[in-house]
Amino acid sequence: MTQPTLADPIAAKEHARSLGSTVVESMPILPPRADDLPDTVSQDDLIWEETIAAGGYAIRRINRGGRLRLIDLQGDACASFQIFNAEMPTERLNIADTAKVQWNGYFGVGEGKARMFLSDMGRVLMSILEDTAGTHDGFCGASNEALSSAKYGVGEKKGRYFLNTRDRFLLGVGKHGLSRKDVHPCINLFKGVIIEEDGAITPQIGPFEAGREVILRAEMDLMLVIANCPHVMDPRTEWTSTPLRATAWRGPTAPQDDPVRNSTPEAYRAFLNVDDYYRR
Repeated sequence: MTQPTLADPIAAKEHARSLGSTVVESMPILPPRADDLPDTVSQDDLIWEETIAAGGYAIRRINRGGRLRLIDLQGDACASFQIFNAEMPTERLNIADTAKVQWNGYFGVGEGKARMFLSDMGRVLMSILEDTAGTHDGFCGASNEALSSAKYGVGEKKGRYFLNTRDRFLLGVGKHGLSRKDVHPCINLFKGVIIEEDGAITPQIGPFEAGREVILRAEMDLMLVIANCPHVMDPRTEWTSTPLRATAWRGPTAPQDDPVRNSTPEAYRAFLNVDDYYRR
């Protein structure tokens, strides 16, 4: 018996429907569900559950107060971020101001770490609430096609296209009507660098222990684009990345006695700028 050709619309429809129940690791779970939420979070609060494949990307709106938990499932993911004000995307993450306002370019929750990601309008976009990774980067930016092909395209692979962060960002912003000019310098989570006294850059690439996680709080209504490609400073000659898990849930906004809000005078003013924006 001959197999039906997919050029036949009826056969194509039957084939497509036969794949409807297919489940793979790297896909959104709909409706979202997770069995490892914090005790204070219910399934009804869950708004996003997805595993982002190595080389993949995700776009998502998270409203003010929402929490985003990222887990480096196998120890070799790199979560590169673009962050936009969801209602006015001309306001977006500003790496220079983020470091300048906090007098710090190293991110996390430990002593001497910066905990806020700020916009170019002096407002807090996201805060770091928990962090078991400790290796993050606000200095180096994103990989691109030219750099990735030059690094990984050798021998028989010469000229081969390699998935890279900037192209993932372009796909993400394009789905929101934005373009190449809107892709801005990014934050990289789970992969870090150290700037030495002589200005040299020392990568902290890993691989690391599996299961490290970061929990972020959205301080404004945000549009996020997250790419999971090798860090631009990864010294390895083989393209290497592993899956990244994203879980988000609704939560309260930062209270007046919030430790991030009150951590420094600069942080307090940045939160006041957010409060003023939503005072309408």
